[in-house]
Amino acid sequence: MWAFALKRAGATLVTLWAASVIIFAFIHVIPGDPIYVLLGDTATADQADRLRTELGLDEPIVLQYLQWAGRALSGDLGRSIFFQAPVAAVIADGAETSILLATMTMVWVVLIGVPIGTVAAMRHGTWLDQGLSGVAMLMASVPTFWVGLYLILIFAATLGWLPSSGYPSIFEGGLGNLRYLLLPSLTLAAPNAALILRLTRASMLDVAREDYVRTARAKGIRPWQVVTRHILRNALLTVVSAFGFTFAALMSEAVVTETVFALPGIGRLVVQSILRRDYPVIQGIILVIVVLYLVINLLVDLAYRFLDPRVELQ
Repeated sequence: MWAFALKRAGATLVTLWAASVIIFAFIHVIPGDPIYVLLGDTATADQADRLRTELGLDEPIVLQYLQWAGRALSGDLGRSIFFQAPVAAVIADGAETSILLATMTMVWVVLIGVPIGTVAAMRHGTWLDQGLSGVAMLMASVPTFWVGLYLILIFAATLGWLPSSGYPSIFEGGLGNLRYLLLPSLTLAAPNAALILRLTRASMLDVAREDYVRTARAKGIRPWQVVTRHILRNALLTVVSAFGFTFAALMSEAVVTETVFALPGIGRLVVQSILRRDYPVIQGIILVIVVLYLVINLLVDLAYRFLDPRVELQ
């Protein structure tokens, strides 16, 4: 167990190094100059050169990478060109919204996808199975911004039950402010819950054909015990893998949703930073997302051993 964990941690660090090189290289390939974004088109060449030297953007690209990577190892992601503040502080300002949004979305995905997928698998071939599968395909194929706009139209504009945009921090107004994230989280959950529903159904149908499931049924074990102890538990190995990818993907999918609902999150900050050519913020956000992605997948790999003790981690 520990040997596997150390091996996966080593592979994670190598992947993180490769990702940092790619992130830094591609960010500096983006057309545009942050100097003229800050100073405006009327800036003189001398003013641009002075600011470029002050920010260290006139140094060789390799030296800039080594300096950035060295600071990142100590937790310093640099200083925002636009905000003139530490990148970590800029990211932290939007982190609360994005983390809560991703967490609430995952709760919806689990509560909707797994139970309905289980029901569809247990009623395989019936009208109920066909209906649930059809709804899942519909939700997976509809763009998230369309779902978000119609949720705003129904629950905010027409019924007036929930707010349509913005998000005041829970540290200022309490947990009641989570209602601002209900519609965005449902918007993000729609396609991802459909994916988990389909995956749960397909995985359970595969497991239900195994010999040990037929043996359990032949012994006269109650149907619900066969489903929960023998089918669902083994089918969850595949579903848990999808949870890891889904949670990490939510950070990138949130860009559109945060724009539609005017949420002050990481996704919206990414779009603004790209338009401003704020290299340190873009690099910092992508690096944090990569770290989250790697850590979540490492935890998912380790979770296999706890879900099914028969799984050997090699």
